[in-house]
Amino acid sequence: KSSMRSIIFSNHVAKDVRRLGATIDVDKKRVKFLGNLLLDIWDCGGQDAFTESYLTSQKSYVFSEVGVLIYVFDIESTDFSSAENPPPGHSDSDLQTFDAVIAALAEYSPKARIFALVHKIDLVSGSFRPAVIHDKSQAIRAHSGPFVSNIGIDATSIWDESLYRAWGSIVNSLMPNLDIIEIGLRDLQAVTEAEEVVLFEQSTFLTVTRVGTPVGDDNPNHDRYERLSNIIKTFKNSLSSFTNSNSSNQFDTFTIKTRIFNLLIQRLTHNTFVLAIFPPGEAELQCAQLNILQAGEEFDRIESAIAGDDEDTKGQEKENENNDLQ
Repeated sequence: KSSMRSIIFSNHVAKDVRRLGATIDVDKKRVKFLGNLLLDIWDCGGQDAFTESYLTSQKSYVFSEVGVLIYVFDIESTDFSSAENPPPGHSDSDLQTFDAVIAALAEYSPKARIFALVHKIDLVSGSFRPAVIHDKSQAIRAHSGPFVSNIGIDATSIWDESLYRAWGSIVNSLMPNLDIIEIGLRDLQAVTEAEEVVLFEQSTFLTVTRVGTPVGDDNPNHDRYERLSNIIKTFKNSLSSFTNSNSSNQFDTFTIKTRIFNLLIQRLTHNTFVLAIFPPGEAELQCAQLNILQAGEEFDRIESAIAGDDEDTKGQEKENENNDLQ
């Protein structure tokens, strides 16, 4: 869990996370996403003593007001079983612990979303991987209780783009008013004549959302968004090592020009980058850059409006709570 969080939110590369120590109890971190969306991430240590504490004395503290719960299953675990009596020397099985977590979440945060990550999938041979993922997913879903229709399951590894696919889905589930952003992207797509427009968050380079034409939608590379996130994040880390800078602002524009298409990655707002694929030609490229630059002002207003709506909602909820108390 700590390795995932460090790669996505702290710009570590996979080979560096081996230096991270085990999480002791609950490690709390507040991160900003899209500038104004604050995410409180609680990384809970997975050792048996801590898990027992979460499910007993700290249960209301850990499981109250949860927006998303991410449960990580280790593909190497020998305790992935629903047996009522675990083998001698073993603690409760992974699925037994998951059952207890589901019960606690249903009690204190019944509207939460759940994401189960079957991690270290790179350790499974490619030919066996689909069957292993299917079997694990079926078992997890069978133990999801009241959340069975609202659980996302992904196989992940810190060594490939699967991590960005999973965390992109997780963060998107917390995004308010995503449809407003998509309307703005469709206007930008139309004016640039782009086959596809993808919006990335500038710090993590997770995919926020995308819009496309039927041509763009027919792209057979369905994992292209997470692959792009991984490639660009690696590129940014390389720039940091060469410039001795940890700044997230190493570049503002990246272009690829070919005889059949133009690819443009350009800063849209202070918090986002946009990727557009559109027809070839220098004039088309210059026009697209100008249109994206001008669109940035409108997207700044959209982000501010979304942040304002979010604050208004929180304020109204707080006012309602006070009225209920009175």
